[in-house]
Amino acid sequence: MLSGHNLYLVALSLAIAVLGGYTGLGLAGRILGKTDLQRRALLVGATVVLSTGIWTMHFIGMLAAPLPADTAYLVLPTIVSFLICALVVGMSIFFVVGSRPGTFGTALAALLLGVGICSMHYVGIHGLAGPFTIKHDPWKVLLSVVIAIATAYGALRIFLDPQVGLRLAISAVAFGLAVSGMHYTAMWGMHVVPASAGHDMAMMAASLQMSSQLVSLVVACLCFLVTAGFLLFLLPDQWGRADSPPALNSTDRAEIAVPRAMEREASPMQPQPGRIERIPVESGGATQFIPVGDVRSIRADAHYTWVHDGHRERMCGWSISGAEAALDPTIFIRVHRSHIVALPHVTLVRKEGDAAVVELDGANPHQAPVSRARVAEVKARLGLTRSSAV
Repeated sequence: MLSGHNLYLVALSLAIAVLGGYTGLGLAGRILGKTDLQRRALLVGATVVLSTGIWTMHFIGMLAAPLPADTAYLVLPTIVSFLICALVVGMSIFFVVGSRPGTFGTALAALLLGVGICSMHYVGIHGLAGPFTIKHDPWKVLLSVVIAIATAYGALRIFLDPQVGLRLAISAVAFGLAVSGMHYTAMWGMHVVPASAGHDMAMMAASLQMSSQLVSLVVACLCFLVTAGFLLFLLPDQWGRADSPPALNSTDRAEIAVPRAMEREASPMQPQPGRIERIPVESGGATQFIPVGDVRSIRADAHYTWVHDGHRERMCGWSISGAEAALDPTIFIRVHRSHIVALPHVTLVRKEGDAAVVELDGANPHQAPVSRARVAEVKARLGLTRSSAV
């Protein structure tokens, strides 16, 4: 399959596909639990990184292939191939993240993604220009499509599991295999034959073209961008800064004073009064249960909440006040109008102006703001009342 290819460029193409997949899928995994503007920005970022990784991998693979020395690239099909890639990837990620589908829905998203990758590939292939024609083995074309769809399904299926550590890495590798496996299978079934004597080059001569050297320069720049995006993604969210809590204004005070019964009426899914042992959350198209002992924090989002178990956040149908009423007050404390934290999991307290920030432990430590009105109570509950600094 790789006969005549530059194996160093083949390895680079696979690496770029995996790095792009890791960064793009990681960004997509952070969409849930964000504000509307943040979700839109993350969706665009994930789409750009994933499509750039796919497109760059494709053209590194083209540069690695034993094509004729005078091969050029038609600009219009090359640009169209990227647009196809960006459109299909964006639609697939939007569908998967927005609806968290089950097996059938994930299969449809994988079908869309796999067919999109194949369309991008063959449009880009027929952007090659030179004194030759290109023919394809139909069975190998079909095999490349099957590989793209099957491995894309594996990547999306893993993606729907917790987006941390090894799972995200495996999802990225599956994504890289989907792109590179499809590409090299398709190249295996492609044959470049000399053009016949009557081959008309007038149309190609009149088209805007890029040389292999210019394509190499563009690909090198995109490789740098994908790698830089991957390195930036590895930085923790709190790198070099603290999550500054908002100051408690008059609106905040009024919101705190609202009776809990009024807040409960906003959401029909509320826990029964009394102490609970598990909290229901939505994940992978199903309802799961988190033991209360694993809960680090609960964050309000409109009439719902997001529960953090030390690994990631998952959505809960309860309101913040409903959760507060059901949790053990000796363990959990409302530190802000939109945050509840588990005191046994607090590992750090830092003063932020008149307010404060607490950090919770876990595989992925995270922070929660403490409002000015709750700082004294938090210090007392943590045994820091006599401490000179927080």
